[in-house]
Amino acid sequence: MTTKIGPAIVDRRTVVAGMLAAGLTVAGHATARAQADPLPSWNEGAAKAAILDFIRRTTAPGGPDFVPVSERIATFDNDGTLWTEQPFYFQLAFALDRVKALAPTHPEWKTEQPFSAVISGDMKALMASGEPGLIEIMEITHAGMTTDEFAQTVIDWTRTARHPRFNRPYTDLVFKPMLELLSHLRQNGFKTFVVSGGGIEFMRPWMEQVYGIPPEQVVGSSGITQYKLQPDGTPVLVKEAKVEFVDDGPGKPVGINRFIGRKPIFAFGNSDGDQQMLEWTASGTGPRFMGLVHHTDAEREYAYDRASPVGKLDKALDEATKKGWTVADMKRDWKEIFPS
Repeated sequence: MTTKIGPAIVDRRTVVAGMLAAGLTVAGHATARAQADPLPSWNEGAAKAAILDFIRRTTAPGGPDFVPVSERIATFDNDGTLWTEQPFYFQLAFALDRVKALAPTHPEWKTEQPFSAVISGDMKALMASGEPGLIEIMEITHAGMTTDEFAQTVIDWTRTARHPRFNRPYTDLVFKPMLELLSHLRQNGFKTFVVSGGGIEFMRPWMEQVYGIPPEQVVGSSGITQYKLQPDGTPVLVKEAKVEFVDDGPGKPVGINRFIGRKPIFAFGNSDGDQQMLEWTASGTGPRFMGLVHHTDAEREYAYDRASPVGKLDKALDEATKKGWTVADMKRDWKEIFPS
């Protein structure tokens, strides 16, 4: 699959139905629920107000902007929108770790680029290999195993790998404000999807636990798999080193149409790679919400936009300004970045 390259928790729901059924609710509970802030990690401001207003309007029965539950589709980019994407995309970090893990069985890699650069930690030489070298790494480290074996490898990696700056598991580096938003949308009848340029088989193993999004609601780039029978007759799907579909840029509307079948009414991204998804969402009739996460907090996370080779936000930012899309400024709009 093609991966964007650059330089170097769980969903919480408040269960109240049982209390209501048992007659334990007192008069003040309904008021307390109504007054509770569904987005406590968001600062008060235009971005938070726009989100809450949109959800309120589209779920108010009898209101002019009411949207039936079946049409409440919300799509989210992953890298840079739901979790950190610096200093480079986390799936690349996984692939580089896989090269090191497989190196003992490939002695030829000690002298072959781009693998020797990975083994020696020479990031300058690795980046000099360009996109062809990085694609080769992705293909070698993602192919030749069954889908079940690959999923387990991904899970094992998320349990042991640590981010180079924060020294935390990569799945800890999800954005708390966005977790709250996902939860609030679902509590209001929205079906939430991830639509990402990342590999679908890399994302599916952990997303349900981390985001509350099941595998069937994850849309991503994919490689070809082949159905085979093992010697004992057990059927398996084996991953091949061939790209089938790239779910990035203009590929995102294609992926939404192919795998979801409904145009979103709510979409959130963070880069130019999400621009077409937001445009596709905006092209529908009725109420629409288009949002961007703007990374502006170098102290708590990272600050980057137009010049960044990772998560470049340039044309999409201009379009958001021109068309009045919501831009969530990380430094201004978020009280907290990561879950404690």
